[in-house]
Amino acid sequence: MKRVFVTHPTAMLDRYFGANAMRALTAIADVACNPLDRELTTDELIDAAQGCDAMIAYRQTPAPRALFAALPQLAAFLRCAVDIRTVDVDAASAFGVLVTQASPGFAAAVAEWVVGAMIDLARGIGDYAHAYRRGAAPVPQMGRELRGSTLGLIGYGQIARHLAPIATALGMRVLVSDPYVCVDAPALEQVDTAVLLAAADFVVCLAPASAATENLIDARALALMKPDAYFINASRGELVDERALADALDGGRLAGCALDVGRAPDQMPTPALAAHPRAIATPHIGGLTLPA
Repeated sequence: MKRVFVTHPTAMLDRYFGANAMRALTAIADVACNPLDRELTTDELIDAAQGCDAMIAYRQTPAPRALFAALPQLAAFLRCAVDIRTVDVDAASAFGVLVTQASPGFAAAVAEWVVGAMIDLARGIGDYAHAYRRGAAPVPQMGRELRGSTLGLIGYGQIARHLAPIATALGMRVLVSDPYVCVDAPALEQVDTAVLLAAADFVVCLAPASAATENLIDARALALMKPDAYFINASRGELVDERALADALDGGRLAGCALDVGRAPDQMPTPALAAHPRAIATPHIGGLTLPA
């Protein structure tokens, strides 16, 4: 039976791996786990994973060249996240280790989070609930409907493909901007990013993080958006110039934003931006459901 090492700290194992996945894994492999409630250092991980054929890594576990060099039996490295940014892929390849990431099983969960964020932004549900919990009587404000609104999707990967039909079913017009994909769904309109930013009532950033998308949403991009539009980031913090976003919120040039990611550690929303009165923020839980 093959040996597998799971790097998740003990407190994160149930939350980010799950009992069902562990049962399925132990049925086919000899499984060892990180015994500590913290990330192992690379040296500790090397010692703990000797003789393992595969490694299933928590999203914060780094995989430098030294790791692959010291584990000659390792054949596969799986990062439990949507990308492999913590992995030295060239080094892994040099040592014959296959590198992969989580499957698109998170797409439905993140798409549903986006729908919830749009509804909260449009209707202020969270603000009303918070006021009542403080013992205050909130003042009713005019809300907005998703029906008849325009949704702009920057990036047309698995999440966007799951989200788009939900949005059209809700009566939204859906625009898509992605230079690497030809969108052939008849209900969707493929446009360039500038057109999307100017037309959308809700702009959702779902592009992958890369050198090309660093600060994709900057002051210039935000200036193209309508002042009553909302920005939602369910991708990666690196795609957004957070100072520019805060300035747009402060200046009333944007109605609000919803963030599940940011530039804080572990892709968490930056606390100062998350605390903004025009922001809704969650701690990187878009894909945190049992099915995902």
